[in-house]
Parts: sequence; structure tokens; C-alpha cells
Amino acid sequence: MSAILERPTLVLNRNWQPVGVASVARSLTKVFSGTARIVDPLSYQLYDWEDWSQLVPNKDEPFISSQRLRIRVPEVVTLVNYDRVPRNTVTFSRRNVFKRDNYTCQYCGARPGSESLTIDHVLPRAQGGESSWENCVLACVECNHSKANRTPDQAKMPLHSIPVRPRWSPVYAARRVRIESWAKFISEAYWDTELGA
Repeated sequence: MSAILERPTLVLNRNWQPVGVASVARSLTKVFSGTARIVDPLSYQLYDWEDWSQLVPNKDEPFISSQRLRIRVPEVVTLVNYDRVPRNTVTFSRRNVFKRDNYTCQYCGARPGSESLTIDHVLPRAQGGESSWENCVLACVECNHSKANRTPDQAKMPLHSIPVRPRWSPVYAARRVRIESWAKFISEAYWDTELGA
């Protein structure tokens, strides 16, 4: 049950723009308190707590059960009074660098799998380079070894794309989870565009 409560739920503002990702537990709390409504991703119908708790889960969909109720797990909620788009920032982390660079070596373009990719400092730390969005890229083990403690110019290994801090999107908030129904609320570009390009 705790795994189901930690599943991600897409959070939309009242204008139906994605503003975050929350756990199922947090989303249901918001719906119960009246600050959010559940969105049915098939019909776009909105449900408050009373209406949602009356729906009977299908046998193949996840649910939360108590002594009296079986409650369907929401995938999308919309906030009742919040219409701003937050200025979230993407945390500089290994996971997010992999997402930004689309699991692709930024020197040769290979996609060998995450176990064969490393994070390379464009300006090596030995030359004063810092660990930041603008100075770190993914590199396959072979390219990282070939480049060594040199800059791309010194190693004659041009970058495929200049590293930048990515703009926040739900892709960075959800951990390795893609919920198909979210595609109706988030542009496919969030999922398919090579980040950092």
C-alpha cells in the first residue's frame, strides 16, 4: 500500500498547466481538503472527494483500500485556486544530467546505456572547472578517457550541444516514471525532445 501512496500524480494549476508532481497521498489530501479536484484523463471530468470515493475501481487499476472504501488512484489533479506557473528550478543531480542529455554521449552521440556513461567536466576540474549545469555533460567511458584532463578544443572533440541548465518540467520531478495519461496534459516535446539541445 505504501508504494501506491508514493506513486506520482501530475498536478495542474486551475488553467490546466502542469505545475508539479505530488505523491498520491499528497494529492488525495488536497482533494479531501477541497483545494484540488481529480481529473479523469479519459473524459476530462472533474471529481471532488465525495464523487471520487464513490467510483468503484476496475479490477486492473490500482486502488487504496480501507475498511469501508476502495479508492481509485488518481493520475492527474488540478488545483482549485492556483493559476500561476511556478518558477521551479531543476536540481543539479546525476539523474537530471542523464535526463537533460537524453542518456547520450555529448562527444560521439552514442547511447551505450547508463552503466557505460559518465559525467564529464567540459573545463576539467584540474583546470579550474566547476561542477555545474553549464560545465558538465554525459560522456561514454571511451570518450571520457580520450578527452582526459583537456578541454574539448584541446582534445579536438567538439560537443554535440552546449550544456545549459534545463527549464523545469514534470520530467525532472517524476523519478523514472512515465504515466501515459500525462501525455494529454504535457506536450510530447517534454518527453521526446532531446533536452539541452
